[in-house]
Amino acid sequence: MPAPESFSATRHWIVPFASSLSEPCQHALPRLAAAGALPHLRQLLSQLQGSARLEGDEYALSMPHERVLGAEMGWGQADGLMPWSAWWAARDGIQLDPTRCWGLLSPGHWLMGRDHLTLLDPQTLGLSDGESRALLEAVRELFESDGWTLQWGAASRWYASHASLNGLPTASLDRVIGRNPDVWLTDNPQARMIRRLQSEVQMLLYEHPINDARAAAGVATVNSFWLSGCGVPPGTVALPASTKVVDELRAPMLADDMPLWLEAWTQVDSTELKAACEALAVGHDVKLTLCGERHAVTLSPAANVGMATKIWQSVKRMTGASSSPNPVDLLTAL
Repeated sequence: MPAPESFSATRHWIVPFASSLSEPCQHALPRLAAAGALPHLRQLLSQLQGSARLEGDEYALSMPHERVLGAEMGWGQADGLMPWSAWWAARDGIQLDPTRCWGLLSPGHWLMGRDHLTLLDPQTLGLSDGESRALLEAVRELFESDGWTLQWGAASRWYASHASLNGLPTASLDRVIGRNPDVWLTDNPQARMIRRLQSEVQMLLYEHPINDARAAAGVATVNSFWLSGCGVPPGTVALPASTKVVDELRAPMLADDMPLWLEAWTQVDSTELKAACEALAVGHDVKLTLCGERHAVTLSPAANVGMATKIWQSVKRMTGASSSPNPVDLLTAL
């Protein structure tokens, strides 16, 4: 998710993809325990206490950071039912009809492996605006003949409206990238049309000239789409000016590039978390929310002591830690 424009007013830092249950991440985490690693996160852990813990699991449709951000905007936290299509449309300068239910269509590549499919990150396809617009026009009749309305927003973002999207839970794109999309297609009866359209789009685009050119150039084609973020546009699609989303860890985590993820963590610590330490030093009421694959933990200086104790006890129970919080123990527990 993009960060708010105003940095100077930031008092709440939200860090998605701070950790993961993936085997590469679990092997990489101990490297953050090295002497001198993440000094500003260590400083914040010594000065802040756990004030809230958002519980979840790795099979939830919505990511922990999405639930945190939804709560910040007053959306609630219904799993798979947060209107991220409206969030992204606002950033793409698209005005969605507020009386209709919309979803985010992400054109992408489903990589066929020996045993299953894998959804590649649409942001890594290098799809140009021209290619994206042409591909949208190629599938438009397929959708509109079934009563859909389509709008182009950006190379990796199309917007779709249909009555069947109302109340349809969908898995977050961030949840599905790098995984088998079949696992994340819900059994909701309203999703049957989506499954059919995904198959028909795959057949329609198989020999499209743009895909032929991309294949000849040795880059991934666009052979399907992912639907997510369905809902009627809410009244608020902006975070408070005091909230900043630190998104630097997303791309390397989704790519399972742990050297780059560790490097990104170092960069986040030396910039964003340094700024949080400086804000705390001059008396600002700082909050830091770290989000993993299952849970999110919010740290603040005015934490409820009972809640802080409960949170740290849960960290110790899951990690075997016996001393005060340190970055690796806390991140492992996410």
